[in-house]
Amino acid sequence: MRRLGAELGVEAMSLYKHVANKEEILDGIVELVVGEIEIPSEGTEWKEAMRRRTVSAREVLSRHSWAIGLLEARGSRGPTARRYLDAILGNLRSAGFSIENAVHAFWVLDCYVYGHVIQETSLAFNSSEELTDSAGFDEYPHLVEIAQPARRSAYSFDNEFEFGLDLILDALDRAAT
Repeated sequence: MRRLGAELGVEAMSLYKHVANKEEILDGIVELVVGEIEIPSEGTEWKEAMRRRTVSAREVLSRHSWAIGLLEARGSRGPTARRYLDAILGNLRSAGFSIENAVHAFWVLDCYVYGHVIQETSLAFNSSEELTDSAGFDEYPHLVEIAQPARRSAYSFDNEFEFGLDLILDALDRAAT
């Protein structure tokens, strides 16, 4: 609270006029981040709804990658987070997913988004040129093998994400029916 107060240019004690404690601040941060993610509209076909929501979650968490651990640690305490979860599960249930498969679908999609964002923000390259311009690259035959196709196809995290998302949604479609 002292550091936050210092950052805001106020005494730590004055923060308590607005929030009860650090926990309330963390819950508020979760609410703000989750509030940026697109919620499935009622009646939207489930695959399209999950695609839009997953792409939106990736975009939001790419801007706030530090929030992934906080989201998982805090859970769904506030009304925004609860509304978000309820809309997702409601969309899947309306599409005929069992309770178990709706939970599985939510879980696997979020794990995919979190993992992708973590890798994307952690990898040392941003383009196909950077991927293939490593020192000593020629010593690794399998990397050399993919280097030229990677350069020609303009490797992108977006393409990788979409490819994996399509695989997951198709698998969920088979599992749901």
